[in-house]
Amino acid sequence: METINHYFPELTERQREQFAKMFELYPQWNEKINVISRKDIDNLEVNHILHSLSIVRYFSFEPGVKVLDLGTGGGFPALPLAVYYPDVSFHLVDRVGKKLRVAQDVADKLGLSNVTIQHGDVREVKGTFDYVVSRAVMPLNMMVPLVRKLVNSPIRRAFPAGIICLKGGDLADELRPFAGRVIVDELSANFNEPFFVTKKIVYLPL
Repeated sequence: METINHYFPELTERQREQFAKMFELYPQWNEKINVISRKDIDNLEVNHILHSLSIVRYFSFEPGVKVLDLGTGGGFPALPLAVYYPDVSFHLVDRVGKKLRVAQDVADKLGLSNVTIQHGDVREVKGTFDYVVSRAVMPLNMMVPLVRKLVNSPIRRAFPAGIICLKGGDLADELRPFAGRVIVDELSANFNEPFFVTKKIVYLPL
């Protein structure tokens, strides 16, 4: 918790307890289901929880906002964000049922009433959302057609409705079709850990 507390000193005692619980639950689950790489589970705090929370440094979700997490796996980035934003609704979707079992159990044990989980394809998701978040799930040119009809906010927000992705590496080719619309920031500008050196946040208004 030391690193998370360093970057997010504003956390309440309840939120600190919920993050501490994550540190217990994910390693326990990982012994049964490889929801996080076995080699990476020791880096849970920085590589997964803090990485998910990095979105907070760039976007302030207002109460009542609805967020879809596409390809959530075991619950990243949505579950850490759901702890940070208890007044924001998060809907998690993934096609891998066993990983969603982990996400559901963690959400239940953390008491996250602002989380719903759906097993299946994003094409089966009903309703509309203010934002779609994802963490290295697929290229933007594949994602946009899948979620465009799901992103439709009737309320004017500080950040227009759209897609927020956590990605790494050289994105020049992937982002070229969206030149002039897409916004990219280096996470290393706000986080000092080596993990973040190549990591980026990508925002595409829709």
